[in-house]
Amino acid sequence: MDNAAETGSLAARPLFFCGIGGSGMLPLAQIAHGLGHPVAGSDRSRDQGRTPEKFAWMEANGFALFPQDGSGVTSPDQVLIASAAIEDSVPEVARARALGCERLSRAELLSRLFNAAETSVAVGGTSGKSTVTGMIGWIMAEAGRDPTVMNGAVMKNFVSPANPFASARIGGAPGAFVSEVDESDGSIALYRPSVGVLLNVSLDHKSIEELRELFGNYVAASDTAVINLDSAEAAGLAARARAAVTYGLQQTSADISAAPDSIAMTATGIAAQVIDNRTGETFALALPMPGMHNLSNALAAIAAASAAGIAVGEAVRALHGFAGLARRFDVVGTSPAGITVIDDFGHNPEKCAATLRTLKATPGRVIAFFQPHGYGPLRQMGEELAGTFARELGPEDITILCNPVYFGGTVDRSIGSERISALIAQHGGTAEHIASREDCGNRIVALARPGDRIAVMGARDDTLSEFARSLLARLA
Repeated sequence: MDNAAETGSLAARPLFFCGIGGSGMLPLAQIAHGLGHPVAGSDRSRDQGRTPEKFAWMEANGFALFPQDGSGVTSPDQVLIASAAIEDSVPEVARARALGCERLSRAELLSRLFNAAETSVAVGGTSGKSTVTGMIGWIMAEAGRDPTVMNGAVMKNFVSPANPFASARIGGAPGAFVSEVDESDGSIALYRPSVGVLLNVSLDHKSIEELRELFGNYVAASDTAVINLDSAEAAGLAARARAAVTYGLQQTSADISAAPDSIAMTATGIAAQVIDNRTGETFALALPMPGMHNLSNALAAIAAASAAGIAVGEAVRALHGFAGLARRFDVVGTSPAGITVIDDFGHNPEKCAATLRTLKATPGRVIAFFQPHGYGPLRQMGEELAGTFARELGPEDITILCNPVYFGGTVDRSIGSERISALIAQHGGTAEHIASREDCGNRIVALARPGDRIAVMGARDDTLSEFARSLLARLA
């Protein structure tokens, strides 16, 4: 079935989202609702009383919410949107199967909506996807393209009193659609982008051989691929592109690059002369967020906008007003004593390294608080995470770890955060394991002194932002 027929088969059908409050589900539910679908859902977090303000906002804005007991699935016309990992024993899944409801994964629904757009821009890669998606969405909005944007993080430029949870932007349909796409579950194969951005290829959830296959097919499926020549693995896939726009910081011969001697970094931003090597033109970029990785992200967004028909100069100007994303090196505030608290999504070795490297590029001690995003990920990447904290932080810095996120279930919890703490010490770093997050907060407040930067890091837990704000309040 072609995508137009697939999308038509879903037209105005009621959708039920299992886990509707999740970082991947909520923006998709917002987009589906904006496209005219009746949207309902359930979420274990709501049942447990976590982040009540988010669920109250959803109910006030037309989302029907139910306990996660199957009571919201009432008609065979409903389409159940549920992760493939959701067990058949979950009440919604069992009820939908009994009624004969169609079931789609999050990626299956997203790809149908995405592929139906007139101009579709996908952002793939191991790290940086959310930031680059937000940048491209902002550039396109500023250029008058009225895009729909699907992101995994709240985009500050699109936050308003009417939409405080702006991880999605609803644009004109079919129009332009910008979305990050995921390789971890193989669903990247479902997308047919007008512009397919490949940021980097590195080990995360799959072997490098599997990643080469997935990302290579993605590049080949894109009308135009945007490829980071600084990533050797990404550059190696350029030959599979039908057409390409390249970018790079180290590879200054790329289509879009930056003059090395023009790069100037502060604690809050980075500036550079962007060069369009296709025309020889240069443009002054002042990006209000720090870090060399964010300069690379900006080049990716500029290259993608160019591939979508937006002038390079226009894209550069738009990024001067890019406000960033919640929980992506998000400066919560600075206390009267000069202690800064930063809220960050860093949870795998590459993302944590980028955040810590940015912090260490300017003076001041770092207190890195890290909450692992599950026991499974801790087993998979614990060695690499420990190596990252030990390598990127200096002898004056400290890492403090609480126990991993755990919301129930049968996961093996025999290996916990104490393992990372011990491994960091083995690698020559300084770390403490304190089981409860509340006790970690007490320790951080006791340790903090003027000039320190406190980085609150972790994923899959919306309450980490509340924790970061509480630290700042106590320090004030």
